[in-house]
Amino acid sequence: MNNKDTKIIAWVGNIFFRSGMDRLGYKTIHIPIQGQQVFTWDDIVEKTGTEPFAVVYADRSIAPPLAGVENFPCLTVFHCIDTHIHSWYPLYAQGFDICLVSLKDHLERFTPRLKDSRLLWFPPVPMDHDVPADMPKEWDLLFVGNVDAELTPQRKIFLDEVAKRISGLHITKGRFSQLFPRAKVVLNIAERGDLNFRVFEALACGACLLTPKIEQGLFDIFEDGVHLMTYEANNPEDLVAKFNILLNDEELRRRIALQGNELIESSHRIINRARTLHNVIMGMNIETTVNNRIKAAPQLRRNFLRSLYLHWAEEIAIPEFQKTYLQAAKN
Repeated sequence: MNNKDTKIIAWVGNIFFRSGMDRLGYKTIHIPIQGQQVFTWDDIVEKTGTEPFAVVYADRSIAPPLAGVENFPCLTVFHCIDTHIHSWYPLYAQGFDICLVSLKDHLERFTPRLKDSRLLWFPPVPMDHDVPADMPKEWDLLFVGNVDAELTPQRKIFLDEVAKRISGLHITKGRFSQLFPRAKVVLNIAERGDLNFRVFEALACGACLLTPKIEQGLFDIFEDGVHLMTYEANNPEDLVAKFNILLNDEELRRRIALQGNELIESSHRIINRARTLHNVIMGMNIETTVNNRIKAAPQLRRNFLRSLYLHWAEEIAIPEFQKTYLQAAKN
């Protein structure tokens, strides 16, 4: 795209693959979300400084941040991550033109209105970090993340069991890119059975990853024993057995880490995800798509969205947001 044809995207929420869209010639204007916020179309135009070509909501795991999205007079995209936490996401998604769903097995929940061509499995993507090369291995097994008896009780219980069996387990918090390369084996946990970002972040860092066997498309992307190694979820004994195989075979660890990293570099970087969305957009008749959604807006509210707007008007004790949701439910 040249400057004259640059398409502006109002990018609401998390950044995820935003920079990839910029690299493809779009101009994204980030509208960050602090705590809970709710934006109408007028708010979007004010914050963007123009009427954008598209609005992308990149999941922040909060109440619906776009009120009246079914009426927005531009292309709309919901980049949906936390379907394993929020059961109402499929209803909200019906007000958008394109929905990108992180968890493959949840796609069927989104099908009432969205066509196959505009409902995509969109696996997590690692951020672009500078990863130090050839860092000394300080830990045999590393888990990076929050471990708290109140906030993450199942994770705490499981890791306590692992620690009894593996003296070289190190648990910490911090930047993945600075920590993962310093471990012989990186451990992932998926309490809710989700294909989480840690899988992609670890492989992007060139780490040898030990992760639970789950669904959600894990084995559509990765081959066990080739790109990573899996253990039976919630089974510390199986985890230990697989870890010992890796710990005692340095060549195997190196090979798995290299092959996992090569797959990420070739197919699962930010630019790859951006191209996927770009190709969908290029294959659409945008004007017809938007006009059809706006025409269907009363039915979309009646069937999917009004109950959500009314629920959050009651749930959020902020008068300004209550008023916005109630107005969206009426229109």
